[in-house]
Amino acid sequence: MQAFLGLLHVLRLIRAGFILGREGVFLNVDPAMVPPAAQPLFFLFRRTARAGAGKSGDNLPRAMARLGPSYVKLGQFLATRPDVVGLEVAKSLEMLQDRMSPFATAEAVAIVERSLGQPLSDLFSEFGEPVAAASVAQVHKARTRDADGGRDVAVKILRPGIDARFRRDLSDMLFAGRLAERMSAEARRLRLVEVFETLARSVRLEMDFRLEAAAASEFAENTAGDPDFRAPAVDWNRTTREVLTVEWIDGIPLSDLAALRETGFDLPKLGQQLIQSFLRHAVRDGFFHADMHQGNMFIDRQGCIAAVDFGIMGRLNPAERRFLAEILYGFITKDYRRVAVVHFDAGYVPRTHGVDEFAQAIRAVGEPIHSRTADQISMAKVLTLLFEITALFDMSTRTELVLLQKTMVVVEGVARTLDPALDMWSTAEPVIRSWIEDNLGPAGKMRDAGESLNAALQALARAPKMLDRIDVLSERLSATGGMSATPAPVAARTNGWIVAPLWLLAVAALIALLR
Repeated sequence: MQAFLGLLHVLRLIRAGFILGREGVFLNVDPAMVPPAAQPLFFLFRRTARAGAGKSGDNLPRAMARLGPSYVKLGQFLATRPDVVGLEVAKSLEMLQDRMSPFATAEAVAIVERSLGQPLSDLFSEFGEPVAAASVAQVHKARTRDADGGRDVAVKILRPGIDARFRRDLSDMLFAGRLAERMSAEARRLRLVEVFETLARSVRLEMDFRLEAAAASEFAENTAGDPDFRAPAVDWNRTTREVLTVEWIDGIPLSDLAALRETGFDLPKLGQQLIQSFLRHAVRDGFFHADMHQGNMFIDRQGCIAAVDFGIMGRLNPAERRFLAEILYGFITKDYRRVAVVHFDAGYVPRTHGVDEFAQAIRAVGEPIHSRTADQISMAKVLTLLFEITALFDMSTRTELVLLQKTMVVVEGVARTLDPALDMWSTAEPVIRSWIEDNLGPAGKMRDAGESLNAALQALARAPKMLDRIDVLSERLSATGGMSATPAPVAARTNGWIVAPLWLLAVAALIALLR
């Protein structure tokens, strides 16, 4: 059975390779980069290229679109991973539009009624034709049927049969990733299997709208106190795995510059607002919207940025947020050695390399930023240098940080459509400096000390139960003859050594708190 499944994987991947080859995708690939075992198929696929293929930059997006919705998602995901595919390929994949023909409204209504367990007329007083259709779902504008007259909402409905299609194609991709890692050290360094597993997790989350609703809800809570950014409210009573209902955002998309100007908005100010909001979400909350293109961002009547579509979100734990803040602040202040030390402290660079050599490499990235005017700085070139350094210093790929970097480039691109002369670094500086002062300054140290003391006290509270469990285990082992009983004096000394570190930790935390 396993062999048969493997054969199916191979046949479907060969078909995918043929379509990629037909569109000329392999014509610009260096054969030396292809593992020897894969070269016969590589050259065969190259020979299938149709006349004129490979000369335009849209051949890869076109091939992905021909391969179907799973590969469209793969292409969009790889557009966020220039460390894997290179910046040129990542940029071409940004052209990939996740647009499909809508399925019938009657079918959408049937899904809503089955999923929510009520007739459509009991749920909505109005239910329009689809306003957008993508590979996973389509969206309808509707009005809820409520005692207060109802509200305008966006109803997102899962495309029929898409779950099985994605499972099959993602299984093929994982098979290909494992095969590549067996044959290529570069594939192992780039963690291709992890890339496809991350995509698979992302798609599974994206196809369960309850999880997207939870992401939207959490994001809305995080930004509730922000005067210039918000997320739509979730209608939980009309949300299931297959149906997501959220507040309808009535605003101007950031892509419509003419309408924004006509309404009187200050476009440079909106650009700064977008970047600073994104950085607050990343470093303050550790939870950011990872698909912040113009189509997902609107400006409401109050000048507030409203985000939609929470299928792709990024998370950073406290250590990663500190890493991000210190890296950005190091670039802003030109403290390249500090940037290097932070990389080493985080364990991202093997100790076989030196801090000073790495700081020198980081300087090569940072100095061009400060030697040019704001509108001359290319974040794409900065990322190219960073990824080259990553390979040079044997750094393992950090998926969450690459997603963050790529999102930052997208956000900067959107902001620069609003203000071509926008200075990313001076705009970022107040947010990053504020976070560092709050978290790494005296107040942050006091808070950390308090948390350490609390953890120590909790450990002390658990100590008696731990000791009781050890005594019970010792008695059971003694009764079964598995281990001789410990004499009482030795047991007392052992218990003392268990408790002593807990007391030392509590005392150290208390001293830190009182300093």
